Amino acid sequence: PPAAVQGWAALCFAAGGPRRRGSRRGSERKGPTHAPTHARLSSDAAEHAAMAEPPACAPPASLLKHDEPLFVGFDGADSAAKPGTAAGGQLGEMVNSMLPPREWTEPTGTWMQYVSKAPASRTDVIAMQEALDAKLLERQARDAGICPVREDLYAQCFDELIRQLTLDGPERGLLLLRVRDEVRMTVDAYKVLYDSSVTFGVRKQLQAEQGMAELQGRVAELEAENKDLENRVLELRNGVEVVEKRASEHKAMADKKRKDEIDFLKYQGQHLDQFLRQLGPAAK
Repeated sequence: PPAAVQGWAALCFAAGGPRRRGSRRGSERKGPTHAPTHARLSSDAAEHAAMAEPPACAPPASLLKHDEPLFVGFDGADSAAKPGTAAGGQLGEMVNSMLPPREWTEPTGTWMQYVSKAPASRTDVIAMQEALDAKLLERQARDAGICPVREDLYAQCFDELIRQLTLDGPERGLLLLRVRDEVRMTVDAYKVLYDSSVTFGVRKQLQAEQGMAELQGRVAELEAENKDLENRVLELRNGVEVVEKRASEHKAMADKKRKDEIDFLKYQGQHLDQFLRQLGPAAK
């Protein structure tokens, strides 16, 4: 602060007064000095003032409305240097417990930003809707399906609605916070279920791949055995056809021979009948 810097500079001037008188006496004896002491003190005061001013920062973009960022320090692990809870009474403490402040680290140091306690108007709601649509187009979020970008933006918008309703009515804000936590818990349960199913599928696939070589060998053996059996069946069918052909030929030959014998016997019977008829009158 400027007052602290001026006080520190005055204290330095007061402490350096006798030294300047002594140096002036020495300069009268030894010669002129190189530079005045007040110039060195003014440069030290300017440097201290520059170090006292907090560096600038660029807060991460978010649809959730926050207060001005607070400089924590150059070491984020130093919790004692963190500022206290922003003003706002019991309602402010409730908002901070429902929506904790965010903290991030930049090259300029560690920063913290509390959620805003300013109530929202109709214009703020319309502006948040327009900002949501602009962010969806800017970050190229998907219109349907699983999209982490769309999920993150809608989560920020939901937190902003919780903030607005909590400032308007704490009971409604708490109820909406329960709804948000229940939805997140359900989504997390589905994520765990999906991860476990993927793990189970991968494990089963690995087990199947481990026995795939053995199964492929077994399939090759069965295919070779099946081919041998088919060749055997073909040979047996050819043998059956040969046997049936031979049997039909033997049957045809036997039928022809039997027919010839029957025809010959019929012919002989006819001649014997004629001979007996011829002998009949002569015998009388």
